[in-house]
Amino acid sequence: MNFIKALASSNRTICSKYFHTTTHALARRPFTPGKIINRWGTYKRLAPTSLANVDVRQMPRRHVPSHILRPPYADTGVSSNWEPEVPVNSDQDVIGMREAGKLAKEILTLGSTLCTPGVTTNDIDKVIHEAIIAKNAYPSPLNYMGFPKSVCTSINNVIAHGIPDDRPLQDGDMINVDVTVYLNGYHGDTSATFMVGNVDEKGIALIECTRETLEKSIAICGPGVPNKEIGRIICEHAMKNGFSVSDELSGHGIGKEFHSLPLIYHHINEEEGVMIPGSTFTIEPILCQGSATGIMWPDKWTISTVDGGRSAQFEHTLLVTEDGVEILTE
Repeated sequence: MNFIKALASSNRTICSKYFHTTTHALARRPFTPGKIINRWGTYKRLAPTSLANVDVRQMPRRHVPSHILRPPYADTGVSSNWEPEVPVNSDQDVIGMREAGKLAKEILTLGSTLCTPGVTTNDIDKVIHEAIIAKNAYPSPLNYMGFPKSVCTSINNVIAHGIPDDRPLQDGDMINVDVTVYLNGYHGDTSATFMVGNVDEKGIALIECTRETLEKSIAICGPGVPNKEIGRIICEHAMKNGFSVSDELSGHGIGKEFHSLPLIYHHINEEEGVMIPGSTFTIEPILCQGSATGIMWPDKWTISTVDGGRSAQFEHTLLVTEDGVEILTE
C-alpha cells in the first residue's frame, strides 16, 4: 500500500478538486458501450459519484475474530508510529517478515483469479478478507487511518487507494489489487495490476512497462546502494517508453509497523540514504499514460489521474541482505 509522500515528509497536499477533461473519440474506431475511446485506448474512466464529502469512517467494516492479533491502529484508526531511524530487523524479525510476505503473495495470487467481468470490487474485498482471517492474519488496510476496507482496488484511471464498491468489473478494465497482511506482528505488502478480459494494446504496454520498472529497480538493490537509484532506474525506463511516474506516492519501510522509514521515491530525486542490511521496504512504482498528477476524491482516499489517463502499479516487499536483496513477496 502506497504512502502519500506529502503526509510523511512535507506540507505538500494532493489537490482535492476533481477536474473534468474532454475525451476525443477517434474516427473509424469501434465503440464499446460504456467505454471511452481516446488517445490512450478504449476503457471506462472512473469518477466519483458525487462531489460531496464522504466520511469513510462511517462505512461498515468486515468482522475480524477476536483471537486474531491486530495491529495497534485496528481499533483507533491512527497511522503508524514512525521511528526517527530506519528499523533493522533481527534474525527473528526476518523470519516473521518472510512468513508475512509469503502469505501476502498467496492472497494476491487469489486476488488475481477474481478479476473477471461482472465481479465487483466489494466481492474481491470479501473473498480476500475471509482468506486472510482464515490464515489467522489481519488485513492491514482495515481501519488504517480510517480506511474502510481490507484491500485497495484501483481501476483504470485510479492511481491508488481505490475503495472497493459495488461497481462490476468490465471487459477491458485494468485493476490494481493491493494486498497487505499483518501476520504474527509483521506486515507483508504486495500488489499487481491485472487485466479484466480483453485489454487494448496501449493498456497492455503500460502494464508490461510498469512490471519491468519494478524488476529493473529490484535488480540494482543491495547493501550500500543509494535509495535514489531506485527512482533513477524507474524513471529512465518509464520515460523511454513514453510513460510518466507518480511522485506523490512512495514506497516505504515496513515490518512491525505498516509504514516507516525509509521512504522510497520512484521519481528522480536527490534524497540521501543508502540501503542497510536487515532493513525491509517496498518498491511500488505507479506509471501513467499521460500526466501522473493525482486528484483526490471526496472520500479522501481514492486518487485518480488529472487527465483521465490510465495507471498501473506493481509492488514487492524486499529485505536487504549482506550481499544483495531478497524479495519476500515473490
